[in-house]
Amino acid sequence: MDSLASFLGLGSGADNKATNYIVWNFIYAYAILSTRAAKVLLKLDHNVAPREDIAKYGEQAVKSGKVTKAQLAFLKRNEAAHANRVEHFAMFAASAALAAAAGVPNEVVNKACLVYTLLSLSYGAAYLLITNPLLSYSRSVLWWAGSATCFYLLSQAGKKLNAS
Repeated sequence: MDSLASFLGLGSGADNKATNYIVWNFIYAYAILSTRAAKVLLKLDHNVAPREDIAKYGEQAVKSGKVTKAQLAFLKRNEAAHANRVEHFAMFAASAALAAAAGVPNEVVNKACLVYTLLSLSYGAAYLLITNPLLSYSRSVLWWAGSATCFYLLSQAGKKLNAS
């Protein structure tokens, strides 16, 4: 367990892991949540204008039997989760980098980055898997919690910068 804590940067005297968390969240937002692989597997991928695939060809693919309504709904949620994580990545990367550069203690930065990462993973899972309208509000809670983590890092950076 000690090696896991060390790997995550959670022990006292830990190295700053902000860059690791930034790289991981970039890969998660831009690659793991991308709909490209799923669209290729379902033969719904048009590389000339891939952002139009689902909107332009989705219903047609359901009518022709290429995909089911459930698969199309999943792809739509996947596309939205991907877009939301991509849009939010800049906020996370900037707040983590600023906190690290301002001299916020490594353990504080690492813990906040880990919390953000876990919230981001939960947000993605909730977006992909929750189809109940009432339960879908959990996504909003997770999104705001992730934003609050970024605001926390920014406030810690501000305190450090104003103290010097």
